[in-house]
Amino acid sequence: MGLSSARKIKSLLWVVAGGYASLAGISYYRGEESFYKKIIMPLVHLLDAEQAHNIAVYISKYRLVPKSKYKDPPSLKVDIFGREFTNPIGIAAGFDKDAKAVLGLKDIGFGFVEIGSVTPIPQSGNAKPRVFRLVQDAAVINRYGFNSEGHDQVLKRIKSIRNSGEDVILGVNLGKNKNSVNDVDDYVKGILKFGPVADYLVINISSPNTPGLRSMQKKEILTKLLTATLEARNGLQIEKKPPLLLKLAPDLSTNEKKDIADVLKQKSCRVDGLIICNTTIERPSTLLEESKHEIGGLSGKPLREKSTEMIKEMKTLTNLPIVGVGGISSGEDAYEKIKAGAVLVQIYTAMIYEGPTIVTRIKKDLAELLMKDDLQNVSEAVGKSL
Repeated sequence: MGLSSARKIKSLLWVVAGGYASLAGISYYRGEESFYKKIIMPLVHLLDAEQAHNIAVYISKYRLVPKSKYKDPPSLKVDIFGREFTNPIGIAAGFDKDAKAVLGLKDIGFGFVEIGSVTPIPQSGNAKPRVFRLVQDAAVINRYGFNSEGHDQVLKRIKSIRNSGEDVILGVNLGKNKNSVNDVDDYVKGILKFGPVADYLVINISSPNTPGLRSMQKKEILTKLLTATLEARNGLQIEKKPPLLLKLAPDLSTNEKKDIADVLKQKSCRVDGLIICNTTIERPSTLLEESKHEIGGLSGKPLREKSTEMIKEMKTLTNLPIVGVGGISSGEDAYEKIKAGAVLVQIYTAMIYEGPTIVTRIKKDLAELLMKDDLQNVSEAVGKSL
């Protein structure tokens, strides 16, 4: 091959590479779903799961993903917990543990952002590796163990967000330190610390990755916990006190759910809502990936039906507002949970596989489903399947 021919081929390759890069850039800017699903996410999955998670938080922190151009229709507006949500789709706790990515998550179209779990004192969480993708199952197993930068650092970031003038509905999910000497006091500290800056607060006693945490769902301990945290919330010296929600595990027995409902009926323990549900320690027989044997909480598609059924149960038992989470990857999945009794829903695992454009797709599909059923607003669908 002559030198001139080699140069021509080399030049052609540069032109092709440049064209591809330009096309990729345009697709990225436009937020094209197929580009994320077929190109970006498979590349991301070449990385270790926790590395990929950290990069996603970094990208959101610096708002590198273009803002969604989709304008939320009036049919998706929800008035609950003293706030007006432009849409009912939120990001679940666990993605943005330390309030680094809030504004980037708002940009891609979430109606609200829940950060955490946040612990009073910084802690590193469990040993790595601690996150595992189950690709064939569209699922994830994690055993992070409340890795957190702690109350003070997270509070600084939230105050900065509030001072920026950006309007974002922000929930703070509270956890306890692994070696805490007073578990209830850890949650009370969270109420006092974040009550003045949060749009809602969450008591998370349902993660399977902190020893003894789920035992706090037992009747006697739960009564003590909710009495103390509600008293702390009610005692906040602020004009608008944040709603307090309780996040539950999906692995509770029928009797345990009834016990929790009995506690919630007590005036001193009547929280403002429930989040249903956290990850599961059960392993359905349908799981295909070898990683299914890893210890930790399972999230994603295998949890969808289980969480939906629990939403129905707890809505019937308590009649409290419910935020539904677990296995949502489409507008149909979101609609299913809303009809089961959820007033708002959250996603997380689906975004690991689909990318950020899934938020807009879910909202568009949900709006179309409401129109198809001749409903003017998503709130009219809440509990329709009960």
